[in-house]
Amino acid sequence: MFEADVFVIGGGPAGLAAAIAARRRGLSVIVGDGNTPPIDKACGEGLMPDSRRSAERIGVHIPRSLGFEYRGVRFHGEGRNVQADFPNGCGIGVRRTALHDLLIDTAMEAGVELRWGMPVSRMDRVKARWTVGADGTASRVRNEAGLGQTTSQSRRFARRKHFARAPWTDSMEIYWGNGCQIYATPVGGEEVCIALISREPGLRIDEAIERNFPELGDRLAGAPVSSAERGGVTVTRALRHVARGNVALIGDASGSVDAITGEGICLSFKQAAILADAMARGDLSIYDRAHPQLARKPHLMAKIMLMLDRSRVIRRMSLGAMSMQPWTFRTLLAVHVA
Repeated sequence: MFEADVFVIGGGPAGLAAAIAARRRGLSVIVGDGNTPPIDKACGEGLMPDSRRSAERIGVHIPRSLGFEYRGVRFHGEGRNVQADFPNGCGIGVRRTALHDLLIDTAMEAGVELRWGMPVSRMDRVKARWTVGADGTASRVRNEAGLGQTTSQSRRFARRKHFARAPWTDSMEIYWGNGCQIYATPVGGEEVCIALISREPGLRIDEAIERNFPELGDRLAGAPVSSAERGGVTVTRALRHVARGNVALIGDASGSVDAITGEGICLSFKQAAILADAMARGDLSIYDRAHPQLARKPHLMAKIMLMLDRSRVIRRMSLGAMSMQPWTFRTLLAVHVA
C-alpha cells in the first residue's frame, strides 16, 4: 500500500533528524522539501553539549573540525561580566549551512530518500504509513492536521551575520541590553557569528551594537563582514497536541521556545528519537505524551532569562549577584545543559 513507512515534509535539521532516527529503527523514509540545499536560517549557531549528545543518540556525529568548540558561556551586561564552564563536555559553534550539509550526508548514508525541489502541492501524492510535519513555524501540515490549537504563544525578532575575525574567547558570549540580546559565537578559527534577538522588528545588528554594546563594537571594529545579514522571527509556542491519526509534528512545526535558550536544535534531536520509537511501535500517542515533557525545562529557562530582558532593575541585581557569587551562574548553566 505504501511508498514508504515515513514521509517527512520539510528537509531542515528537524526533518532530517526525524528521518535519520526513523531509519535507525528500520523504517523506510522519504524526505520532501520545496527548497534545495543548503537551507539557511537566522540563528545563533551554537550547539550546547547536550545538543551534541542528543545528536549522537540518533546517529549524528558532529566532529570538532566542523566548527569551533567552546567551553562555556559568558554574560555581559550592566557593567558586569559573569562566566562559567560547562560541567561536562564542550559546546560547538557551527555554521548553519555546514550543519545542514552534515545532516544530509548522514541521512543519505542511512538510506533516506531525499526529494528536493518538491512543491508542497505534490507532497500529498506520496503514500506513507506515517507523515511527519517538519515544515517550520508556519507549518501547513499542522494546520491541515487540525493541530494548530495553542496553549501559549509570543514572538520576537532575530537577525544574524558573520564577521571574518579570530574569536577573542573560548566561550559563547551573551550581551544584555535594553530589550535585546546579542550572541557572539565562534564558528571557526577566523569567523564569529553575531546574532541579535529583540522586540523591535526593524532593529539591525549594527544599530543594536552602536546603541547598546560599545565593548562588542570595539572587538568587531575593522573586521570584514563574511555573510549577508539574515532576519527571521523567533516564536515561542506550545501546542495542545503534536500528533493526530498518522500525522506527527517535529521541530518548530510542533511548537518552539524563545531563541534565547539556544535549545531549538537540541529539542529537535530529542524529539526525533522519541518520534522514531513511537512510529516503530505503531503508536504516536507515545510521542504526543512525551513532547511537552521535553520542552518543559527549556520553557522554564526561557522565562527566567526573559525576566532579565524585560527589567533593567532585575538584570542589574541578577548579574550583580552572579558576579559576586559565581557558583549561582555555574549552577544555572549546569541545569540548563544537563
